[in-house]
Amino acid sequence: MFTLDQARSFIAVAEELHFGRAAARLNMTQPPLSRQIQKLEKSVGVELLERDNRRVALTAAGRAFLVEARKLVVAADRAPVLARRIAAGRSGVLRIGFTAASGFSLLGHLLSEIEQVLPDVDVDLQELVTSEQLQALENGDLDLGLARPPFDTELFESQLLLAEELYVAVPADHPLSTLRRPVTSADLRELPLIMHSPTKARYFYDHVVRIVEVEHRNVVHTVSQVLTMVALVAAGRGIAFVPESARLLGIDGVAYLRLAGGSAGAVELHALWDRSSRNPALHHLLELLRTQSH
Repeated sequence: MFTLDQARSFIAVAEELHFGRAAARLNMTQPPLSRQIQKLEKSVGVELLERDNRRVALTAAGRAFLVEARKLVVAADRAPVLARRIAAGRSGVLRIGFTAASGFSLLGHLLSEIEQVLPDVDVDLQELVTSEQLQALENGDLDLGLARPPFDTELFESQLLLAEELYVAVPADHPLSTLRRPVTSADLRELPLIMHSPTKARYFYDHVVRIVEVEHRNVVHTVSQVLTMVALVAAGRGIAFVPESARLLGIDGVAYLRLAGGSAGAVELHALWDRSSRNPALHHLLELLRTQSH
């Protein structure tokens, strides 16, 4: 097997087509340079250079080898730099899971921050409900989750990113949209409801049933994504309970009303990560998140 020094020696001779100039370029004398080329040709098993007392020329095999030798030397030079950048968290991959609601509330801003601070880090996005994110984090398939409580605080570390209020989304021409007060359970008693799935959107489901007397006979649709809920409201299929950030969706034909019994900041979105993660890029991002939170 040939060495990197032999490859570099060959590149210098191939580019200069003169052993004297190549030796000067490499800060060495001609005899050891000639020996490097001879060892290289012996290792490769073919003649790479034609040389006599007057000229040096590349053989066909030498021209082909030159292309690959340049790639090899560039890769070898880059490897330590890349390793240092990854160790410092400046390069690498961040696998981020997010709920659909976080996709239109804060994901875009977070990605912009990552691009600005960690421009050489590749981001792999995966849209997953909270339960799926927790499983992926535990399995090592995600580095960071943007998810809702509850979660195992012994297994996962977290940082609160967003706290908002729960609103009632109604068709824009619905009588409730004329109310000048928060909506109560009594106002909703006979209305068709679009509810969160008690399995895939458990956080929202539990939050709603704690503050609203839900008549389950009035539930006409059960879905897991906020975007779907708002789209169904716009289509006149019923009313839904959504986080305040759903307003950012900009879907026409929907009004957002305050809910009696709801408290400001009750709907939380957290950044979650495995406490045992050793991904340097993740820890660099966490430093950024902590700085912003302060």
